[in-house]
Amino acid sequence: MKRYEPSELIINEDNSIFHLHIKPEQLADRIILVGDPGRVDTVASHFDSQECSISNREFHTITGLYKGKRITVLSTGIGCDNIDITMNELDALANIDFKERQDKPEHRTLTIVRIGTCGGLQPDAPLGTFIASVKSIGFDGLLNYYAGRNEVCDLDMEKAFVSHMNWCPQKGAPYVATADPSLIEQVAGKEMLRGITIACGGFYGPQGRQVRLGIQDPDQNEKVESFRYQTSEGELKICNFEMESSALAGLAALLTCCMVIANRYAKEMNTNYKGSIDNLIKLVLDRI
Repeated sequence: MKRYEPSELIINEDNSIFHLHIKPEQLADRIILVGDPGRVDTVASHFDSQECSISNREFHTITGLYKGKRITVLSTGIGCDNIDITMNELDALANIDFKERQDKPEHRTLTIVRIGTCGGLQPDAPLGTFIASVKSIGFDGLLNYYAGRNEVCDLDMEKAFVSHMNWCPQKGAPYVATADPSLIEQVAGKEMLRGITIACGGFYGPQGRQVRLGIQDPDQNEKVESFRYQTSEGELKICNFEMESSALAGLAALLTCCMVIANRYAKEMNTNYKGSIDNLIKLVLDRI
């Protein structure tokens, strides 16, 4: 059986995982991920009780009970690089014996839902729309570093997207990850618009924003908005930009839910979105 060396699996002196600082016994099977560390307290304010609160850098974790369900809420900060840390360390907490540094004999499955904010790209995704990411296109390249990447990606959709965009290879190969269909049905319900999400490696240029620096493809967003892809469940279009969903969907079977705060189609922005995001939080808490 494989042994995980200290250079590969870093465990702190208190038996917590290196970045998250969580101990295995502090992790629930149901997990809600948020970007903003301050949003962890917002989610946990709905809990009936809390058993731990742990903070390290941008990673803030609270585990507690909500209507009899044990739930962990964890902040990841911004970007797919932090998702790489989060998902690998959550899996280690669940499935590796820290004392023996070997896999546990029984595999533990985690249910993970991300609640975040995004920029909408379609006229039917106005400010405040809840979006469930059925598929996520990664501009970040993260999944390309892992073995088995092709087995978990929609290769036909990747080819169609690269052709439609006339994709510049210097930006690295985009990948298409699919969210777990059963979680889509469980959480999205009738309240959420289902579509494709693009996860970008940045907030400005990668999402087509131009401040003082120009971008490689000035027509990027127009091409993104016009992309359509036919599936057995119907036609999908790209609904939103954000910065994490592709890595999440690619590294695990999960669902990402976003609320539109910046409608790029209408060039509008809502900075006062906390009331609406709280409605999304309560919806997910009840359905996870």
